Amino acid sequence: MVDIFKKTGDELIRIEQAEPGCWINIYPPFNHDNLEDLSNTYNIPLDFLIDSLDINERSRYEFEDDVKLIVLNTPVDNEGEIVDDDRSVYVTLPIGIILLPDMILTLSQHPNPVIDSFINQRVKRFDPADTKKFVLQLFDRNVFYFLHYLRQINNKRNLIEDELYNSSRNTELAQLMNLQKALVYFVNTLRGNELTMAKLARTDFLKIKSDEDLSDYLEDVIVDNSQALEMANVYTNILNGTMDAFASIISNNLNTVMQRLTSVTIVLMVPTLVASFYGMNVELPFQHQPSAYVIAIGISLMLSFLLVMFFRRKKWF
Repeated sequence: MVDIFKKTGDELIRIEQAEPGCWINIYPPFNHDNLEDLSNTYNIPLDFLIDSLDINERSRYEFEDDVKLIVLNTPVDNEGEIVDDDRSVYVTLPIGIILLPDMILTLSQHPNPVIDSFINQRVKRFDPADTKKFVLQLFDRNVFYFLHYLRQINNKRNLIEDELYNSSRNTELAQLMNLQKALVYFVNTLRGNELTMAKLARTDFLKIKSDEDLSDYLEDVIVDNSQALEMANVYTNILNGTMDAFASIISNNLNTVMQRLTSVTIVLMVPTLVASFYGMNVELPFQHQPSAYVIAIGISLMLSFLLVMFFRRKKWF
């Protein structure tokens, strides 16, 4: 699906044909033939389009003739199982940003919140005709969603912790493991994005060194990305410690349950033992007494009571 946008006044409108200053966004569904048509129509190297759809593509940039490619990895909520074989709560996917001489093109394998925020006009002072600033705004919005999802991960971790204190199941640990996988993706992706943006600033790939405002904007985005990376590292360390601690708690809870069940079994065994003795065909104490049955029951109850008191003293009950 190819959407072409242009800013008219304060409104972002869809247009039918590409023109200078427009923004072309490509979302699925599409196939290889569609990509070849786009490559021929806009003189874009086919590799630029194909690489942008590779889920394992790292953040990087390159150029060929007058066409520039920037691959930026972005966080995506995986609750809808975007990546079928991955149970991580969040995953990261590449966005291809292709700079043409008079327009900009974005390409993604799946819809993502970064591109959607521009389509839905949630970004202020956005104009696709200003391609350099648009790229920096994409970087900025990408970091915003990393920070947003990191806060969500931390909140989910706190909720799972509350459930884990009294749990002996593996469900909560599995949820923590899925959060841990998301943090691993975030750490690696943020590190790759940071290196890419630092190289962009150093090599002046976007030709913004002469524009102090845009240069400062890029530096601010790099700082925010570093903050997100540090947050991801801190949350990863906390989560690793939490999983180790609560694995021990779950094991301790299970041991407590087994201890109580064993204590109950021992208490119930005493009446059975007394009854077994008095079921023997041998001479036994009190067997000629009229109240022998009551005596046997009394002995059983007394011994059981003493065991209960002993176990309570040992805090096994």
